[in-house]
Amino acid sequence: MRICSLLPSATEIVYALGLGDQLVGVTHECDYPPEATRLPAVTRAVFDHSSSSSQAIHNHVTDAIHGGTSIYALDRDLLAELRPDLILTQELCEVCAVSYDEVARAVRLLPGEQRVLSLEPTSLDGVLQTIDELGRLAGAEANAGEVIASLRKRIERVGLATGGVVDPPRVLCVEWLDPLFVGGHWVPEMVQIAGGYDGLTQPGRHSRQVSWQEIASYDPTVIVFMPCGYDLRRTVEEFGGWMLPEVWPSLAAVRAGRVYATDGSAYFSRPGPRLVDGLEILAEVLHPEMFPRRTPQDAWQMLETTRA
Repeated sequence: MRICSLLPSATEIVYALGLGDQLVGVTHECDYPPEATRLPAVTRAVFDHSSSSSQAIHNHVTDAIHGGTSIYALDRDLLAELRPDLILTQELCEVCAVSYDEVARAVRLLPGEQRVLSLEPTSLDGVLQTIDELGRLAGAEANAGEVIASLRKRIERVGLATGGVVDPPRVLCVEWLDPLFVGGHWVPEMVQIAGGYDGLTQPGRHSRQVSWQEIASYDPTVIVFMPCGYDLRRTVEEFGGWMLPEVWPSLAAVRAGRVYATDGSAYFSRPGPRLVDGLEILAEVLHPEMFPRRTPQDAWQMLETTRA
């Protein structure tokens, strides 16, 4: 089978299933595992936002969506040249990948028959189901079963350890800095399993924009920055240049010094196997007394909450 992945998370699943040798094309954002970067990229960003602020990126994406244009371009000629049998895409988020409609239009022009599989998980269990579905479709059922069992064991380990937490910390997960968005879909579920309380959204729901007045009323005791698409270095840099809101010094998390930056792109944005790493990161951040640090040094760090 010749597989083309139009999602970084799908690319990670393909490799986790031991199907990397069947992958013929990926996106320009597929950077894990490292061998994926050596494959032909069938997409590109229409604009380079590598040095743009989160506000500038948000404004551009909003304008593009309202104007009916895409922020990604699909190389239809290369897609035809690669002759995929299976194309992995999504309809969940219109800013995360090439639109499903554009993929469907491109496939109609390809010779032969192709299967387009849209992956739409909104929970940890949904991610496991996606791994199972792709494994069955690609003839890797046994590998899928092993991957799922391993991931489920790690999820259950965290949940069992935090099951007795009586007074869980109030957690604010920041998915975007300007404007401020809180994490949705699987993030509230991850917070809950890691022994925290997310009072700003519900598991499975979309991320949403919130005001600092709402944050002040909630008064989180832990703040975790996980901007979509940002690694740890860029998150730290963005926070360093971020204008702190007026309510910042009064927040319980800030007063206690419990504010953290993470590699959101690797561990929280992509609905793939590394979400379980993200769960373990949250467990370490929320309950260091139960979870001594084992995650990589470039996965998360504590932030300095005061500025001169």
